[in-house]
Amino acid sequence: MKSTVNEHVKQCEVCQKTKVEHMHKPSLLQLIEIPQRAWEVISMDFIEGLPTSIKFNCVLVIIDKYSKYGHFLPMAHPYSATEVARIYLYQIYRLHGQPKVALSDRDKTFTSIFWKELMKQLGTSTHFTTAYHPESDGQTERLNQCLEQYLRSLCFLKPTLWAKLLPQAEWWYNTNYHSALGMTPFEALYGYPPNELTWTKDSRVASVQELMHNREEINKILKDNLLKAQERMKYYADKKRTDMEFQVGDWVYLKLQPYQQTSLALRRNLKLTARFYGPYRVIARIGLVAYKLFLPDSSKIHPVFHVSLLKKKIGQGTVTSLEPPEVTSDDQLKIFPARNLDKKMVK
Repeated sequence: MKSTVNEHVKQCEVCQKTKVEHMHKPSLLQLIEIPQRAWEVISMDFIEGLPTSIKFNCVLVIIDKYSKYGHFLPMAHPYSATEVARIYLYQIYRLHGQPKVALSDRDKTFTSIFWKELMKQLGTSTHFTTAYHPESDGQTERLNQCLEQYLRSLCFLKPTLWAKLLPQAEWWYNTNYHSALGMTPFEALYGYPPNELTWTKDSRVASVQELMHNREEINKILKDNLLKAQERMKYYADKKRTDMEFQVGDWVYLKLQPYQQTSLALRRNLKLTARFYGPYRVIARIGLVAYKLFLPDSSKIHPVFHVSLLKKKIGQGTVTSLEPPEVTSDDQLKIFPARNLDKKMVK
């Protein structure tokens, strides 16, 4: 009797949509393949919401996945894909050449036809992170936090000075010790430490052969350190995670809080709204930890989601009253009358 009651309670659709789950994070940590050389794989992201400094109010962050070397480029919002491409060519391409892979989120700049065609012509493959899952590119997100913290520490009394401090912030980041590298990003990229850290009066200029040998040794050490850092990160991360998989045809609930998705349902008060949308049917598995859902035609979001945003539906019944209402093309709720009180024909 008790097991029957428990099973019946678990199948309550209202409970499945509104109650919080107390469990380890779904899916084990998936490691990204380490590039073979510097500036072969890059990651790009924007830091927005900054106060206007000179004429800038946002930062384009570009980081090399191999050496962890980063560039911080000030920009003015709103910006276009053409403007971002121009800055990219002048500030990144001229220094490091064209990478094989460019990783970014689904910002409209990076998903635009112009940007995709430019990267294609330059021989770069564009990869996008899973929607609503910033952990897909945790390295760049962590770098953004470090940059914001650095600027906040220096100019919290005068926030409008941040653009003038950006070159200093870039040098600070690239010459700081990186635990995953076992050295600074500067040394990982150029093969020697920055001048003010280790050079002394009795230093001498190394020969070309010695310099190349040192560079090769640094690359070997760098790859070993990156592999050890990845193994250590995965070991500790998987302690707090649980493996979860879905099959094509399964019905799942979708968690998009704290995002207000007006294209799924119009929710005026976010505090007491349901924590999950759905249920929706799984129609494909993308990679190891992402799934494609069959969303309503009126939804305007990318249909691929990380497994941590999904929860398997228990039971077979559905509650149609909890289905997301339809919306118009301008994200307004479609209103239908409960009943017609009267009608009149006008010629």
